[in-house]
Amino acid sequence: MVDSKPTKRNAYKDTAPNGPVVILVETSLAENIGMVARAMMNFGLTELRLIRPKCEWQSSKAINASSGAHTVIKNAKVFAKTEEAISDLNRVGATTARLRDMIKEVAGPRDWALTMRRAILKGERCGIFFGAEQSGLHNDEVALADTLVTLPTNPSFSSLNLAQSVLLIGYEWFTAAPITFPKTIRRKGYGAVPASQEDIISFYKHLENELDDSGFLRVKEKRPRMIRNIRNIFNRANLTDQEVRTLRGIIAALSKENKQVD
Repeated sequence: MVDSKPTKRNAYKDTAPNGPVVILVETSLAENIGMVARAMMNFGLTELRLIRPKCEWQSSKAINASSGAHTVIKNAKVFAKTEEAISDLNRVGATTARLRDMIKEVAGPRDWALTMRRAILKGERCGIFFGAEQSGLHNDEVALADTLVTLPTNPSFSSLNLAQSVLLIGYEWFTAAPITFPKTIRRKGYGAVPASQEDIISFYKHLENELDDSGFLRVKEKRPRMIRNIRNIFNRANLTDQEVRTLRGIIAALSKENKQVD
């Protein structure tokens, strides 16, 4: 190991300190390391290890490309030997798009992420290799991995850059845990309170009175069913108090305009 003393890691919410270690082998461009750090932080991965990097990995190019994920770069550890970089890990994957002349388990990123989730729950540590930008991983690195992780892509255009590959693995890792998405987006503050039934019923009566006056509900036999249909339309909208006031203002304005025309 040839790294200088690591700096203290900042605390981040919603990150997994025991998540997979991202291991970059012989990366050539500092910008790629920065973009990898950004991709990692997007999906809660914070531990980066670099094996024989061929660039100034803590340079301003890397920091700028990280878009605020510079803590990942500052805490990265550098190794001269691959064996040292993975010595504390129990499971290691290797990303590759090429078939290798060796017997290895092969998994897609989703299956690998699920397997690593289960392994980490048992107290195991895992990591994943990413090769150099132009040549990918050497067979020596692949030989140390227990699983080859292949990223499904368009066969006629399968090229992915380094950060994209990390992003895809990070996404599958992150979404392998249960995630609850909001079913709706509601405003905050003024006008965000759901309308009371009293306000909604008053709106219905206001609307129905104007529809009676305009002759829209003139067919007596159809009137009850038409009113139910109209009410169901607005009930599906889950109106806020402000929205009810706006609708009543629209009705009042249209009614006033019609009366002026008459």
